Amino acid sequence: MAESTDMDQLLNSFKKFAVHGDTKATGKELNGKNWAKLCKDCKVIDGKNVTSTDVDIVFTKVKAKTSRVITYEEFQKALEELAPKRFKGQSKEEALESIYKLIEGKEPTNIGVTKVAKTAAVDRLTDTSKYTGSHKERFDETGKGKGKGGREEIVEHTGYVGAYKNAGKYDEKTKAK
Repeated sequence: MAESTDMDQLLNSFKKFAVHGDTKATGKELNGKNWAKLCKDCKVIDGKNVTSTDVDIVFTKVKAKTSRVITYEEFQKALEELAPKRFKGQSKEEALESIYKLIEGKEPTNIGVTKVAKTAAVDRLTDTSKYTGSHKERFDETGKGKGKGGREEIVEHTGYVGAYKNAGKYDEKTKAK
């Protein structure tokens, strides 16, 4: 193996990617999704020599037949498979060294994963002051939604007609006698 590479950093990166996005993960095994993320984030996938398909094929090749994850040892075998493909002009040892350098010390990136769409069209469509007809009834004067009361006509089962103004006064009238 490569002597000058700091194996602790490589193991550390392996563990960080192994637990990424999985609350039950122990950090000892890496699933296929996180293996692909590691290769993408650490620029092992370059789009020309190594593609995401190559990464998936190598993952399937090194893992145990019934397993869905790879151990750290299998991870190192997978890197040995990918290294000569990624660094074509180098010897096998130099290529392995170079691929370790790409990965060591890296962690999963979450930057730019989801962006909030903020365009003029979104602003125009969500401006409640421009709503007309039955839709404007769904919001109060400030533009805050009324919830279920704004969507449905809620029936009060009081027994009185809606336009009757003295609702609730019948019992009082009958007690007075």
